[in-house]
Amino acid sequence: MTLVQYFTQQISPWQYLDFFIRILVACICGAAIGFERSRRLKNAGLRTHIVVCCAAALMMIVSKYGFMDLTSMAGDVFNGTRGADPARIAAQVVSGISFLGAGVIFKHGASVKGLTTAAGIWATAGIGLAIGAGMYGIGLFAMVVIVVIQFVMHKYKFGVETWSDNKLDFHVKEDGKFRAEFLAAVEKTWNAQLEEISIDNDGDSTDGKFHYEVVIKAPSNLPMEEIVKFFNDDERIIRFSVTPNI
Repeated sequence: MTLVQYFTQQISPWQYLDFFIRILVACICGAAIGFERSRRLKNAGLRTHIVVCCAAALMMIVSKYGFMDLTSMAGDVFNGTRGADPARIAAQVVSGISFLGAGVIFKHGASVKGLTTAAGIWATAGIGLAIGAGMYGIGLFAMVVIVVIQFVMHKYKFGVETWSDNKLDFHVKEDGKFRAEFLAAVEKTWNAQLEEISIDNDGDSTDGKFHYEVVIKAPSNLPMEEIVKFFNDDERIIRFSVTPNI
């Protein structure tokens, strides 16, 4: 038996072509979802989603068709292979992809980042499985729904999405009033919430200089210029830095 005969014994060249198309379509679906993540500078972006969706499609194809040599053309199961489970590989993709999702979730203070990206990776694997199984319509429809939801939800924010964490790091010459004025600006002027605050003596200085490290949860539409103006207009501020959307 030649190598060509071996490869075509159970699967025809047209079926191989169909497998190639499934993998390519899965890559396109993964790229569509990853593009939205890349535009938002997420760690798991275009390449990650393409690879996940492509690999999921490949594993689904293997799960469905990788056991064809264990049966005859008539469908009879060969001796010793009755325990083969074609669904086992696909089932492990659903749970195994979680290690990638866990890698993009991290906690900073009271906030948790990366949940949407992790869910997107998991959904991308599901789309890859659907494409790999030959369910093009279902896979493409799910891809469109996820991409549309991502863009719409980022344009029109709801609930906690309307707030963002901002880190303020500054050095100030304290005169006994600054702390109260700063907290009033956070709560009343900026309509923000104080999440973390750390106040230390500025080095070995004993002349009343302090170093503030503050994290506030502010409305996403709060102009950063308003925060910068507060620091620029106060002569007690020695130097400062503002890091939005941490």
